[in-house]
Amino acid sequence: MTSPARPRVHKHLLPGLDRRIFALRVPDEVDGFVVRTERFVALVDTLSTPELCEQALDLIADETARRPLLVINTHADWDHVWGNAAVEGRTPVIGHRSAATRVRSARALDTLHAKRASDDRFARVRLIAPTVTFDTSLSLDGGDLTLELLHTPGHTPDHIAVWIPELRVCLAGDTAEDPLPELWEGDAASLEQLTASLELLRSLEPDHVLPSHGGTTDPALLDRNLRHLSGLTGRHADAVRAGGLPFEAAFPGSTQLTAEARAFYEMCHHKALRAAAATLASSAE
Repeated sequence: MTSPARPRVHKHLLPGLDRRIFALRVPDEVDGFVVRTERFVALVDTLSTPELCEQALDLIADETARRPLLVINTHADWDHVWGNAAVEGRTPVIGHRSAATRVRSARALDTLHAKRASDDRFARVRLIAPTVTFDTSLSLDGGDLTLELLHTPGHTPDHIAVWIPELRVCLAGDTAEDPLPELWEGDAASLEQLTASLELLRSLEPDHVLPSHGGTTDPALLDRNLRHLSGLTGRHADAVRAGGLPFEAAFPGSTQLTAEARAFYEMCHHKALRAAAATLASSAE
């Protein structure tokens, strides 16, 4: 077992964004977000370990001393919710109904065992499911701000995004990502779901889109992700049928990625190619 340098959480103000929203950034891993309303403080995702979540709670202690804390899980991936144990019994944890199933699954337990075997920073992780769940949407009235939780599957079956209409801000989670989001499976259904989820978020006409990975606030991220995914069954369909579209051709700016990030996004790209090939094969039948 190795013990790499442990990551830290940093409060990060986002340029041009209302100061009631800020990021809690774990460099090279994930961004959680905080939304301060008149009635409560929402912590969107608890990060990858209880220790990191405790750091996040320390950074917002002044905020939560004056208002109740609510926790929202965008989805049950390890880097987003493995900090849930730090808030267990303290506050409701809100998520999609299927997130509870994912947290309790053998797949989640296998992931935890693998992470613990490679890094002892996961030793305190316990798989804690959301305590308040919904299916399609849920609205949280904060007085000055509304948090509309929207089911946006495709990246995972349980994924939700957060829309704040008063500020025209979308917390996209992993539905949108730069250069591309990962599909749950490399199949036609996942591609169809993710495309529909991106179209839903774009239809809101946000002024700011905040993904959990990438550090951007650019609303055009939704268009770029949609253009790429639709292109796999459109303008690049012949290349997909012929065996694939090289990652460098699809993302010429990928030379700026770290080796680790490049490997991850190449995997995402190959998943999308498989899904597009399945879609094209189905439409040809």
